[in-house]
Amino acid sequence: MEHPNIYVTKTEIARRHIKDMVLSGAVRPGDRITTREVSSALGISETPIREAIRSLESEGWLEVQSHVGAVVKGLHPDQIREVSALRGRICELAIELGAPNFTEARLNKIDAVVNELEEALNLGDFQRFASKNYEFHELLCDNPQSPLCYRLLNNMLGLMSSQRHGLPPQRTRLEEAQKEHRRIRDLLRAGEFKAAAEMAREHERITGDFLIRAMKDLSAPGGAIQKFDD
Repeated sequence: MEHPNIYVTKTEIARRHIKDMVLSGAVRPGDRITTREVSSALGISETPIREAIRSLESEGWLEVQSHVGAVVKGLHPDQIREVSALRGRICELAIELGAPNFTEARLNKIDAVVNELEEALNLGDFQRFASKNYEFHELLCDNPQSPLCYRLLNNMLGLMSSQRHGLPPQRTRLEEAQKEHRRIRDLLRAGEFKAAAEMAREHERITGDFLIRAMKDLSAPGGAIQKFDD
């Protein structure tokens, strides 16, 4: 969730651009990211782009290889399991700490995002669904009471994206995820913050388990994943 009146550095602009490349499926695990390519796309010098690459390497998005440069880094199943567990517990804590921040105004924003997720799902617009999904999770965790939780979650943004791992999205999983979103929203509206926090943790676990199964299915001989728009 963007905050007004915050200056965005060229390094951050480059970081966001590279992340968008990964999340959109424009580049996949093993693909190379060059400073020249990013510089040409953004119209900025290569120095802040190198800083962005170093930052994304430290967060696990990229891997800098000798004689090759920066390449998109994939995750192994065990790492996905760890990331999903971390995201779940951090989001759980953020909701519990941020309970006082779930005012009617915040809940109305969550309602609006849930409705937009529903619309994107009905239209088969995966890019919009993914964007609104990130916004939903930001609304859960970006609270004055949990700034460190929010920062940690933001650093892991996209690690659970199916497209990051070269997988087409599946309608069945997205429909299940939307039911989980609605359940979290309903619990928040009922003031059941502990239950909402636990549901958010479970949501991340289910997402991780799905991604691991999908990766195994795709890597199996003759493996194929149903596309979102099938």
